[in-house]
Amino acid sequence: MPLTAPAARPLPASQDDVRRHNLGSLLSLLHARGATSRADLTAHTGLNRSTVKALTAELVEAGLAVESAPVGRGGAGRPSITVEPASDRVHVLSVDLGVDRLTVARVGLGGVVLDRRSLRQTPGDFSVPRTLTRLSGLLRALLERAPADGVCVGIGVGVCGVVSADDGTVRFAPNLGWVDVPLRDLMSEVLDTRLPIDLGNDGDAGALAEHLRGAGRGTSDMVFVAGEVGVGGGVIVGGRPFRGAGGYAGEVGHMSVDPKGRVCRCGRRGCWETEISDQAVLLATKAPQGVSLEQVLTAYAAGERWAVPGVRRVGRSLGAGVANLVNIFNPQLIVFGGAVRHIFSATEPLVREALAHALAAPGEGVRLAVAGLDDDSVLVGAAELAFVPLLEDPLGLLSLHRRTPVGAGA
Repeated sequence: MPLTAPAARPLPASQDDVRRHNLGSLLSLLHARGATSRADLTAHTGLNRSTVKALTAELVEAGLAVESAPVGRGGAGRPSITVEPASDRVHVLSVDLGVDRLTVARVGLGGVVLDRRSLRQTPGDFSVPRTLTRLSGLLRALLERAPADGVCVGIGVGVCGVVSADDGTVRFAPNLGWVDVPLRDLMSEVLDTRLPIDLGNDGDAGALAEHLRGAGRGTSDMVFVAGEVGVGGGVIVGGRPFRGAGGYAGEVGHMSVDPKGRVCRCGRRGCWETEISDQAVLLATKAPQGVSLEQVLTAYAAGERWAVPGVRRVGRSLGAGVANLVNIFNPQLIVFGGAVRHIFSATEPLVREALAHALAAPGEGVRLAVAGLDDDSVLVGAAELAFVPLLEDPLGLLSLHRRTPVGAGA
């Protein structure tokens, strides 16, 4: 997890390790908190003022941070310099590889989305070569608009499928029709880059982003549920992502909720995503072809007869699954993203009614909320994956990536 407190980092072994550790701790705090006074950095790290001053000066000299004029007063009555991450200069490339849409962004240090590009995906048009061609074009377009002195330090990708983070292979993406696709290697080849490429499941990425920067900020235990055509999720336990033995935890959309239900794209029958996705709403309401989810939910809110029974059925299914998640994970918070957040907003009373059937103890005090980052949860989370190496060794990594990263074998 990229934004851990300094105490959570491995203990350094040498003087160089101590310096690297402290630089990473300071940059991680700036990345998480944004503009912060030197006095607050001193208080949060436990380092003395002269050490913080020297370390922030190194970060500023390297172009990773910016200092501004004193504001307020420091702990000893002295004016305190404000330090903030150099969001405009240091960035990563982030990818949200979904079923309906392929979205890329340039995300600056501090989690700031600086620029983006997006393409609609056409059903049945998810071939790996075509996806890579589209992705390459989008990323190159982003870099053409990047500042000349900008430095890209990595690429993060959130994929709507089961992903092996160890080797960057998409093991199974049923809604794309992909099986064992070595996406990391293919991207490195197509983009002609030596930049680190970090892949993760889109639900895990969304959970990380909402935990660090969205509706789950300040919580230690939360579940993220999101999706469009498919439904996925991510789990935060004790303030850290819960990955499972093989790194594949969080596939909440494939909970079996109705053994006699519709066949899922994964090949099984009655998965939760067949009951609560945008397609589930359209099927449950028998909406005419061309009618959107937004139009159906608007009709439901207006009490139109054709929409009410089907949307209510989806709302109850959403609530039943949420009750299961509460019983299993005992979270403080469940966050809804993607199309699911709109379905939850429309059917919230039904979801809460079903939630009452969860066990009393884990159900006590659990909160339900829509994503604080709107449609950017996966993009921001994928960026966090790419920032990890920089936050672990700021000066070491930065020295490797001072040229344009895509194209020219950089």
